[in-house]
Amino acid sequence: MDFFKIFLSAHKGFAYLELALVAAFLVFLLITMFGYSGRISKALKKVTLFTMIFFHVQFLVGVCLLFIFSPGFKAAIDAGTLMKDPYSRFQYVEHPFSMLIAAVLMTIINKKFKTTEKLTIPIMSLGLVAIALFVFAFPWARVFG
Repeated sequence: MDFFKIFLSAHKGFAYLELALVAAFLVFLLITMFGYSGRISKALKKVTLFTMIFFHVQFLVGVCLLFIFSPGFKAAIDAGTLMKDPYSRFQYVEHPFSMLIAAVLMTIINKKFKTTEKLTIPIMSLGLVAIALFVFAFPWARVFG
């Protein structure tokens, strides 16, 4: 049993689910943002909660992949090419840190949605920054290529 392949398959599988959740979060955020009242609906709160949960699950699986099971990460550090090679830099530095920041922002947004009834510009900005970081750090070619 190869744990690397199991964790990699789980990470890829959760990526599709996370894409759907982020798309739903964006749609509900835009509906609330351009809606007449600006009230945060129960649907937006639930989508935010599930998006946050799966961000955290995906991040934990990714951290296990990176630090425990990844032969490429260890080879890039040993060879000294972690920051020199664009692929290694994206895969092992930019991707994890951007996703970590996006997960932290989703946690903050979820907390704000629990305590606030109306969508404010700072909360909306945090949501859009979290989505932008997710879109930047998502390995589109590896998942759909």
